[in-house]
Amino acid sequence: MNLYPINAGNLKLDGGAMFGVVPKSLWERTNPADANNMIELSMRCLLIEDGNRLILIDNGMGDKQSSKFFGYYHLWGNFSLDSSLKKHGFHRDDITDVFLTHLHFDHCGGSIQWNKEKTGYEPAFKNAHYWSNKDHWLWATKPNKREKASFLKENIIPIEESGQLKFTSLPNNNLFKNSELGFDIFFANGHTDKQMLPLIQYKDKTIAFMADLLPTIGHIPLPYVMGYDTRPLLTLDEKAEFLNMAAEKNFYLFLEHDAHNEIITVQKTEKGVRLQNIFKTEDIFK
Repeated sequence: MNLYPINAGNLKLDGGAMFGVVPKSLWERTNPADANNMIELSMRCLLIEDGNRLILIDNGMGDKQSSKFFGYYHLWGNFSLDSSLKKHGFHRDDITDVFLTHLHFDHCGGSIQWNKEKTGYEPAFKNAHYWSNKDHWLWATKPNKREKASFLKENIIPIEESGQLKFTSLPNNNLFKNSELGFDIFFANGHTDKQMLPLIQYKDKTIAFMADLLPTIGHIPLPYVMGYDTRPLLTLDEKAEFLNMAAEKNFYLFLEHDAHNEIITVQKTEKGVRLQNIFKTEDIFK
């Protein structure tokens, strides 16, 4: 097995929204804001090369919305999904499976693109199965009013129409063995219903793809919960469960949204679970 970081682009979001009720004087120590209170974030995806399968976990925002839409998110840097795949010797047509942690636009927008005539949409990964789960799919296609702006129909419905959509089985508890793709999944419901966090066994390490349960290192303390989360008190419990497990079992946490810290480990302290070490992906994915 080989693992590759795939940077699908960078964006900025309001720091207050990213940290909820936590005062700026505390969160800006780890996530400094610009003059408009925006903090730098990434859309760091993960590519798994395992035998004849090439599995992409999440795929960023894509590029099919209007310039006005993208203007809200202050895109920065020169990263793109295609250039990042090319860096590692791959093309999007090589992808066999696209695993979507959840269907918010910054995680699944790259799934669908305009067709050549720009008269409609088509899968951006024409040879891939797209993986979600039935509960989250229903949650996203019949969204609540709070999340509706994050679940864009043009990112979601064409996946089903293409015939390339598949669902993972749902768990009896939070941790479920996904036999279809060969890694465990931790299901979390605080940010959105049935978000899926892959736990990949890589050599002697467990790589946990943190998605929106732990966006950045600044979110490690339990009360540091995003204002975007639909059930923040549930996020508190899920973070406590997962981070304690990560500290006990020495998981390597792959951070999707931290623009400056790629992989971390955590440890138990008198103040709770805290940051232990920071790694570059190339130091771990050797």
